[in-house]
Amino acid sequence: MDVTLDIAQGRLRGLRDGAVTSFLGIPYAEAPFGPLRFAAPTAPPTWEGVRDATTLGATAPKIGYRPPTSDILVEPVVPGDECLNLNVWTPGTEESGLPVFVWIHGGAFVNGSNAVPIYDGSAFARDGVVAVAINYRLGADGFARIEGAPANRGLLDQVAALEWVRDNISAFGGDPGRVTVAGESAGAMSVGTLVSMPRAEGLFQRAILQSGAGHHVISEPTASKVAEALAQAVGVEPTVEGLASVPVEQFVDAQRELGDRISAEAPTGAWGELAFNVMPFEPYIDGDVVPELPYARIAGGAGVDVEILIGTTSEEFAFFLVPAGVTGYVNEDRIRLLLGAYGVDIDTAVDAYRAQLPDASPGELLIAVMTDWFFRIPALRVVESRGGRAFVYEFAWRSTLFDGNLGACHALEIPFVFDVLGKPETARITGANPPQKLADEMHRAWVDFVRDGDPGWVRYGDDRSVMMFGEQSSVVDDPRPSTREVWAGVR
Repeated sequence: MDVTLDIAQGRLRGLRDGAVTSFLGIPYAEAPFGPLRFAAPTAPPTWEGVRDATTLGATAPKIGYRPPTSDILVEPVVPGDECLNLNVWTPGTEESGLPVFVWIHGGAFVNGSNAVPIYDGSAFARDGVVAVAINYRLGADGFARIEGAPANRGLLDQVAALEWVRDNISAFGGDPGRVTVAGESAGAMSVGTLVSMPRAEGLFQRAILQSGAGHHVISEPTASKVAEALAQAVGVEPTVEGLASVPVEQFVDAQRELGDRISAEAPTGAWGELAFNVMPFEPYIDGDVVPELPYARIAGGAGVDVEILIGTTSEEFAFFLVPAGVTGYVNEDRIRLLLGAYGVDIDTAVDAYRAQLPDASPGELLIAVMTDWFFRIPALRVVESRGGRAFVYEFAWRSTLFDGNLGACHALEIPFVFDVLGKPETARITGANPPQKLADEMHRAWVDFVRDGDPGWVRYGDDRSVMMFGEQSSVVDDPRPSTREVWAGVR
């Protein structure tokens, strides 16, 4: 059934399906092309008459996934320029004072959108939460350091979307003073950065960080080097005028090729910190939008009043290594080299991981090490910097794909959080017959945190308490202490 709603921009037509009303593709800023290419997001556009909000809006230009990742993750492309849009799911526009959940998608800052089927916020709305999923500019459009352009435009987009929520969400039944911002992977890294950002202060009261924390930004010199290489690849100057002259499709292709080049050359040291951060187009420390490393800002007290729920999956890096067949070619020498590069004591680390996983292959040990470096330890550092005042989880249920070797991989928890196991796209990462009971538990915990600030277990605290989500979910104090201690003083 069609439903109409008036907001400051104009009248919207949404769609009511049972207990949930959705409004899709609402622009929160003008299309970032033409004279607005590489500009800061504008004020929300207005329109005459009734704007249809029953279909998904345009997605931002992106490089796209390649096999085997494209076989696991669905990556819709919706044509159009008006990509700075958001979706809203609400229990009903006649409601008021409802808590609000704002989702920032992942995709390594070069992929993803709010059109991904498993980001459907209907289950949140069903359970009394107004859910919002946003788009933001990706790749070089969002994050390249360009002379004459504002820094970190993708983050500015996210702030603009949160400002739209503040100014408009009451029309959808939401309370602008009860906003939780959440995200996974690059989305969680964005959330960690937003918690630390002066420009985002006061726009949300709670934050959920799934597989991302406060360490994933790069320095301004590295960002400049990447932008200069991109400009050279397309034969223009690294300025707004130069890069804006390149057709969007050619520009995206050049980013994909540069990413491949950096991946190949990074182990030689040619790209400095990108050997470890591995994302050439990501937020960078510009001294203004991102004043310094987000973790350092959080440790210094930024976002101290924001309640945090944070966690990882048990075997994050299996997602990046198992489908590609990398794990079968790993030996212990490779692991020792990597541990040395990460700056830990090699012998101590090898002994700790081997004791923790006595039957593991070298490839499985590599997954454990890289999961800790990239995801688990940064998350714990954020919690430790707040004196343990955060709720911590770990998702331990293992996918059945790749003969079970995909494990509790990166992104696996998302369909459980959104309670969308019935969607066919979910099986591409979970395998057949994922447990609905676990989705019930996780989704309820997220709803409770958004509503009341309490997901149903104790904070991390002095006992290092972690909710382990699995076949039998329970709180475990200080899981895997020996490998946690490997990283003392590191990362």
